[in-house]
Amino acid sequence: MDRIPAFVDILINTFTTLITQFIDFVPRIIGAAFIIAVGFGVAKALSILVAKVLARVGFNRIGDRLTEIDFIKRLKTEIKLSEIVAKILYYFVLLIFLMAATETLGVSAITEMVKSLVDFIPRLIAAAIMLQVGVLVADALKGAVVTLCQSFNIASGKLLGMIVFFFFLIITLISALGQAGINTELLESSFNLLIGGVIFAFAIGYGMASRDVMANILSSFYSKNRFYEGQIIRVGDTKGQIIRMDNTSLTLQTGDTVTVIPLQSLQSQNVEVFD
Repeated sequence: MDRIPAFVDILINTFTTLITQFIDFVPRIIGAAFIIAVGFGVAKALSILVAKVLARVGFNRIGDRLTEIDFIKRLKTEIKLSEIVAKILYYFVLLIFLMAATETLGVSAITEMVKSLVDFIPRLIAAAIMLQVGVLVADALKGAVVTLCQSFNIASGKLLGMIVFFFFLIITLISALGQAGINTELLESSFNLLIGGVIFAFAIGYGMASRDVMANILSSFYSKNRFYEGQIIRVGDTKGQIIRMDNTSLTLQTGDTVTVIPLQSLQSQNVEVFD
């Protein structure tokens, strides 16, 4: 019979402990809820303010420049950097208040998880800035390559420009992922092997296909000071007056017709000059 009162005492003590812990926990729940509510308000207000300020100072022009890039234009995506920055700031501030709320609750596991997210956001922002700058630099390099190829009358200038663009873009993407704390060793090794094979195959194929063009370009350096427009010359069996000369060929007026002669012919054939 003595066991029944003892069991009743155990139930009463357990129930009393639960009630006490619940009473102690309720203020913490209320405090955490209040902190989260304030965090929502502060994060929303700051995000709206930052978005308006950045839009007024012309920060969206960088996004407009990104949108003009062919690769991004094909994605049909409108980039408004002011809204992106404001949204990131919103979640960053909200996570800070959420971390304070979890500390109030005393749940260390949730606090550590939220803290890791808060620490990750600055690395994510740095990676995003690196990727954005990389895209702009890749597009500038692409334009420079295309312009250079056009100045030397090299075929496939746009193809070379796209190869340079994606090559630099992938390098920037790998660097950005590394900045964000993602292990990229396997990706880097695979990319190096792939790029090495592609460059080797492309160099051989393009070199064989464009050897005549390169020969003409090299011949132009030897010929530009020896021949000029208006001069009468004979190249092989063709005689005429030079009416145009560029980096790969010269054009002769031969009676009623014109003849285009590759510049490498000036090095491989006999040339007579009639002054």
